[in-house]
Amino acid sequence: MKNTYGKLGVKPFRTRGGVKAPHRKNTASCESIIMPSPKEVIIPMSQHIGAPCKVCVSVGDRVYAGTKIGEAAGFVSAPIHSSVSGTVRKISQIVLPSGSLCDAVVIESDGLDTIDPEIKAPVVDSREKFLEAVKNSGLVGLGGAGFPAHVKLNVPKDKEVDVLLINCAECEPYITTDHREVLENSWNILSGIYAIREILGIDLAIIGIEDNKPDAIKVLREIADNEKYDPEDLVRVVPLKASYPQGAEKVLIKALTNREVPEGKLPVDVGCVVMNVASVAFLGEYLKTGVPLIKKRLTVDGSAIKEPKNLVVPIGTPIKDVIEFAGGYKEDARKILMGGPMMGIALVDDSLPILKQNNAILAFGEKEAKLHEATACIRCGRCISACPMELMPTKLTDAVNKGDFSQMQKYHINSCMECGCCAFSCPAKRHLVQTIRQGKADLRAQLSKQKEGK
Repeated sequence: MKNTYGKLGVKPFRTRGGVKAPHRKNTASCESIIMPSPKEVIIPMSQHIGAPCKVCVSVGDRVYAGTKIGEAAGFVSAPIHSSVSGTVRKISQIVLPSGSLCDAVVIESDGLDTIDPEIKAPVVDSREKFLEAVKNSGLVGLGGAGFPAHVKLNVPKDKEVDVLLINCAECEPYITTDHREVLENSWNILSGIYAIREILGIDLAIIGIEDNKPDAIKVLREIADNEKYDPEDLVRVVPLKASYPQGAEKVLIKALTNREVPEGKLPVDVGCVVMNVASVAFLGEYLKTGVPLIKKRLTVDGSAIKEPKNLVVPIGTPIKDVIEFAGGYKEDARKILMGGPMMGIALVDDSLPILKQNNAILAFGEKEAKLHEATACIRCGRCISACPMELMPTKLTDAVNKGDFSQMQKYHINSCMECGCCAFSCPAKRHLVQTIRQGKADLRAQLSKQKEGK
């Protein structure tokens, strides 16, 4: 692929669709607080896209913070580690927010958070050892997707990647964890970027960040533009228009490189690797310490939360303990979200634990949680204008409601990233995302049946 570094990373390119969702970044100025270990942690063996881990400890075992308790069970998988020191109390099963059932290790904390004495910084002197270290760290995409990082960074030999994109857009309302990551952990972000560039042979790195974070932009530029560390200006910071879903992978690639990822293809197919800023920061620190992914920075906010704040919590901490540390509820929580209000997952209650890919816990009272009654489509076309993937949500939902699989494919239902722009802009308050999501599941089942029938 021909390098065009002179044109990239200078200013953003135009993207399509999107909506002006309210920012509500109430905790942007709240420095992250380290939450003490809870009495016990519940650590599910499925915290990533791909095969769940296999439990590799037994009831009664003594573990430390950083001890591996879940062994990766496939290539697309990532090991899981204890986030506290203590004793394995039981191994049970838990229903995840997605509705799936998986094993979970329950550990009674001793309150000491003693790091496993066998942990040491990895020796990384080759691409293979780098990828092995990333896998051993347990790192998955911390922006919400949870894709194992070692798989993403294992660029196929027939693919040429020339641009590393760092996603710091954080376009969801309320969430400010990436913002705080930049302000509190900027050197690890840059060291992580330099490590990835050096090992994978990627020259250009572009950090995309929405322009509603001027303090974070200033901090990044002070480091990225330092001639001592980047004399050739190959780490660049690009402020992006504050618009949802600016941080979606395909949208970010378009905004920062003007490249478009075709349907069914991946970022590497257009010469890009995209990493969340928190993932890169963790990697920068892990290469120095060897401490695996056992803690998570997250925003706790919403109208039902008494003291909104940013926290760094042990993975596996029950959500109810996190909310209690944030002052508890100031009114009945009628809706609790894991993630943001646009793409977050609604929870049944607050007994579930914090997962690796959580970046927010939001709790809302009666007023904000109230669902609007859907009415008939008025054919205004706002959902089409808002769709960043140039889809036709009205055609897709009609096809789903009719069970017309050929029409679902004709209108590219699998290109929908479920960002919610269509539903957000719909004056009839139709449940477009839920319908399309159901259509995807129905289509997968239909194609599976057809494959089995051959």
